[in-house]
Amino acid sequence: MAASARRFMTVVSFAGWAMLLALALYGAAMGWLWFKQEKLLFAPDVLAASHPLAKAPDIHEMTIDVPGAQLSALHLRLPAPKGVVFFLHGNGGSLESWFINPEFYRRANYDLFMIDYRGYGKSTGQIESEAQLRADVRAAWATVAPQYAGRKVVFYGRSLGTGLAAGLAAELGDIPDLTVLVSPYISMTALAAEHYRWVPGALLRYPLRTSELVGRIRGPLMLIHGDQDPVIPSSHSDTLKMLAPQAMLLHIAEAAHNDLQDFDAYLSAFARALADL
Repeated sequence: MAASARRFMTVVSFAGWAMLLALALYGAAMGWLWFKQEKLLFAPDVLAASHPLAKAPDIHEMTIDVPGAQLSALHLRLPAPKGVVFFLHGNGGSLESWFINPEFYRRANYDLFMIDYRGYGKSTGQIESEAQLRADVRAAWATVAPQYAGRKVVFYGRSLGTGLAAGLAAELGDIPDLTVLVSPYISMTALAAEHYRWVPGALLRYPLRTSELVGRIRGPLMLIHGDQDPVIPSSHSDTLKMLAPQAMLLHIAEAAHNDLQDFDAYLSAFARALADL
């Protein structure tokens, strides 16, 4: 064999091995993603069991038993509330960083009930599946629901929590008098495709398809989104609005993802929606 032919075969062999190595590394990365994607999706702040969360006499700590774990919860309880806001927070932090504006709810005369998901704050256990996450949310609502028979009920989701709130509202039909989704996503699959184009959608074990839920929400639906949101683009809310034409959509021009609560336009619109129930 001529030297040039041998060199050609060497190059081909090297390219083949390089391709095999690249495929093996890609396969290993996809395998890690399949089994460890919770580390990418969920960013909890973990708190010691002895850490105090309630900061005022009308705010009460409680725990909710779910299979294999206990969920930590905070409950603002007013003397004669008009109703309750059942609040499902985003993928980062804990109740310590999310339960931050009880005075807003006192002025509106609404109780506020908020949980930490498994592994967040003082909640035990770990999130293992979308079905488990939705079941925990359902169990939390079932715990508090009897206290609000005959009163107004608002399901509120923020970021990660929007898909969970939409699912609970769609499942329970006429129970929520209002569903509020702040910085919602079409689905986690669609969002991942925007941020991680190299990840096959079939690998995601938490698709959280809000787009399949909003049309099934019977009561009033309110969508709020910051136009400068780099995490979940506001186009996601535009799409959800098309899928649920009855929804009210509010764009906050200068807001991003984590600062909506700092804008009067957001606070005023939410306060009006609560007052109008």
